[in-house]
Amino acid sequence: MPQIDSSKVSRWDRHGREHVVRVQRTGVQRTIKCDTCGWRRPAQFLPWLKAEEHLAEAHQATVDPTATATAER
Repeated sequence: MPQIDSSKVSRWDRHGREHVVRVQRTGVQRTIKCDTCGWRRPAQFLPWLKAEEHLAEAHQATVDPTATATAER
C-alpha cells in the first residue's frame, strides 16, 4: 500500500489574506493543489518551489508568516 504524506505552503497577500497550496505525496508521485483557486498540477521536482511561484504569480501572496516571526527576534 502506498504511503500518503502531505504538507503545505502558505503565504499572505498585501490585504492580509492567507493563501495555501498543499503538497501531497503518494509513493513517488507529488501533486500540488491551491486551496484558494483549485489550481492543481503534478510536480515531481521541487514541488514547494512551484507552490511558492503559484502563490506569488496567481495571488500576489509573497509574505511568509514564518519568516516574519524569525526576523523580529
